[in-house]
Amino acid sequence: MTSPPVTDNAANFDRRNANWYIDKLVQTLVFIGGISAIVFVLGIFVFVTKEGIGFVFETMDFKEFFTSPYWEPSDEDAPEYGILALIAGTASVTGLAMIVAIPFSLGAAIFIGEFAAGKTREALKVLVELLAAIPSVVWGFIGLTIMNPLIIELFNVPVGLNVLNAGIILGLMAAPIMTSIAEDALKAVPDRYREAAEAMGATRWQVIFKVVLPAAKNGLLGAVLLGVGRGFGETMAVLMTTGHAVNIPNSIFDSVRALTATIAAELGETAQGSDHYEALFTIGIFLFLITFVINLSADLIVRGIRKG
Repeated sequence: MTSPPVTDNAANFDRRNANWYIDKLVQTLVFIGGISAIVFVLGIFVFVTKEGIGFVFETMDFKEFFTSPYWEPSDEDAPEYGILALIAGTASVTGLAMIVAIPFSLGAAIFIGEFAAGKTREALKVLVELLAAIPSVVWGFIGLTIMNPLIIELFNVPVGLNVLNAGIILGLMAAPIMTSIAEDALKAVPDRYREAAEAMGATRWQVIFKVVLPAAKNGLLGAVLLGVGRGFGETMAVLMTTGHAVNIPNSIFDSVRALTATIAAELGETAQGSDHYEALFTIGIFLFLITFVINLSADLIVRGIRKG
């Protein structure tokens, strides 16, 4: 550590000396805050791996675990640990959520960033932030009490807790965050790009689609991938709106069960150290790996875009 600055003036010395220590304190706090996030993530991963690693190496049949649609860990005679149906349920809900969220979030981001101005823009940004702050259990309650009977009435299906319900709710949950990130990405595009395109005679929409969106594609890709991560990681709303049935969906009206919802619903009812308990933590490890792959893919794609 370097020494504090030296000066002949006593008052300046005291002031500069105090500022030097304050700067060092702030730097230390920022460093601790930054490194703590890495430590916490590694700690969570170590804990989850520690609880599930025994099942992976001692009990788990990899082929059954990833290819069997039967999840029956409570069967005393022949328990089955297949997560294919859980993966299909998670993927179907997340996929439909992205179909719902991407048009809404991109459209809202374009309107807020390129068309709205003054108080209108600020009001819309605040509204988007408020929507992002709604707890997931509230969204789940909306899906359970409003979307459920509405889907039954509109589509004449026996149950409204299905992929469609969960996809719409999850899409609405992911859209505010995706909108905020996408709007920031559009705002980061230099104004000289827009001015140059307009000077060449481009219309407002041509400027947006030919200039602004391509220039902001890195940030827009990050917004979409964050939405995908939100879909894979969401628990309570998905638990309340999917019907929680172990089933490979054939249509959007089928009830399904997600990976995260399975952990949330069953972990409290299992004996610690049992195969069922460790299998749930193995699902947690699998979710961790999926998140890692998504983030790694995003990084590689963004690097490729920058090089191109």
